[in-house]
Amino acid sequence: MPELPEVETTLRGVSPHVLGKRVREVIVRDKRMRWPIPDTIHEMEGCVIESGTRRAKYMLFGTKKGTLLLHLGMSGNLRVLPADTPFKKHDHLAITMDGGKQLRLHDPRRFGAALWIHGDVMEHPLLKELGPEPLGDEFTTEHLQSDCKGKTAAIKQVIMDAHVVVGVGNIYASEALFMAGINPRQAAGKVAKVKLAKLVQAIRKVLAASIEMGGTTLRDFLNESGEPGYFKQTLRVYDRAGEPCRVCKTEIKRIVQGQRSTFFCPTCQK
Repeated sequence: MPELPEVETTLRGVSPHVLGKRVREVIVRDKRMRWPIPDTIHEMEGCVIESGTRRAKYMLFGTKKGTLLLHLGMSGNLRVLPADTPFKKHDHLAITMDGGKQLRLHDPRRFGAALWIHGDVMEHPLLKELGPEPLGDEFTTEHLQSDCKGKTAAIKQVIMDAHVVVGVGNIYASEALFMAGINPRQAAGKVAKVKLAKLVQAIRKVLAASIEMGGTTLRDFLNESGEPGYFKQTLRVYDRAGEPCRVCKTEIKRIVQGQRSTFFCPTCQK
């Protein structure tokens, strides 16, 4: 599943090719996404894409008439291609710009989204109740401590809650907890403030590093296939069950939390 770094990398990759461009045509090849692509999306035609931003895992492309909200779901990707490139089976949405480039949403499992929103996009129900951005000023030790207070849920589950902080997916939660020296099973309300401070900084560090290295999945947004990112080469615990810890050589363990695999070092993470 594309996580926040992949979405941020995608946004940075496609933005130079769509910002300031006028939309010539919107092609909806299959509207059956997580929510049906609305017919109003054709209002984009004739509009200039003035902005490209990210909120959590949503990409927002703004025009004077409205905002295109895109979500990659579990298997989606965006590509900028020449408009005459043959469509693939799961290319569901194509936005053709003046100049001949086309922004395509490809999503085999159709869990992604493409919505057209009027008014203040941040007031949309999908965005309004989200927690702070992990790399923003609002994500502080005090914020995390307040959201953890009294909670018996495992700390890993809490930091993956988008109402607490957005974009800390499974890979990055495991990595950040390792960096902070926190056992992922520990009750959130029992984690000391000094450890929470380390966790805030670890979340920032691991996400920033992944963005810098191109995420853990896609890196090239100007061809049809994409290329692997490089962050996987630096993973300390995720998907390394049975291998030695890079710090203490203890065997990395795997457990299941909330139907997701968690990886940790039982020695480094007390």
